[in-house]
Parts: sequence; C-alpha cells; structure tokens
Amino acid sequence: MIQVKRVYDPPGKRDGRRFLVDRLWPRGMAKDSLKVDGWLKEVAPSHELRRWFAHDPARWKEFLRRYAEELDGKPDTWAPLLLAAGKGPVTLLFAAKNEQANNAVALKIYLESHVK
Repeated sequence: MIQVKRVYDPPGKRDGRRFLVDRLWPRGMAKDSLKVDGWLKEVAPSHELRRWFAHDPARWKEFLRRYAEELDGKPDTWAPLLLAAGKGPVTLLFAAKNEQANNAVALKIYLESHVK
C-alpha cells in the first residue's frame, strides 16, 4: 500500500516506511524532528518541471504526463519505493499545501501503475 501525507502531519501507526519525496527540505522542519526512512530528492520532479507546474491546478494533467516521462528515464530512483511497498505500507511525504495536486500524489499514481 502506498499513501501520501504532508510532512507537517504527525506520523501515524499505519504509515509504515516514510520517505520524503520533495527535492527541497520542508520549511520550518528540523531534520531530526521529521521521522523519515529516507529523503529521495532524486525521485522528485526536476527544478524546471517544478517551476513550470507552480502548483497550478490547470497544469495538473500535463504535469502528470511530464513527470511520468521524467520518471521513465530514471527507474533507479523509484524502484526502491516499489520494493518497500511490496513489503508493507509506504508513505510518501510532501510539503505542498495542495493535498490533491502535488508531486507525491503524482508519484503515487505513477508507482501504482507499475505494480505487478
């Protein structure tokens, strides 16, 4: 099971392994206070794509397409997440305010399309 959660929400018993999937460290979060099993910044969208998207809901569908294209070219960055999800729950952590249209949600959609 793969789920998404804001980094500002407290860890839960059902989170399983927790991975920060943002390229930038979340504002206001001390590194020792965020309970994560890994920070996978290389799986995050490129700086160019992130800037282009700018969390604009009108660009969401195109963002999904472009981000999937980026991910297709770097399976070594997301394959460990699929392996972890095969062993138990995985939570993808993100800092964006928009909880429906962000890179963690897009990554979850992408990963779920690659589950065998």
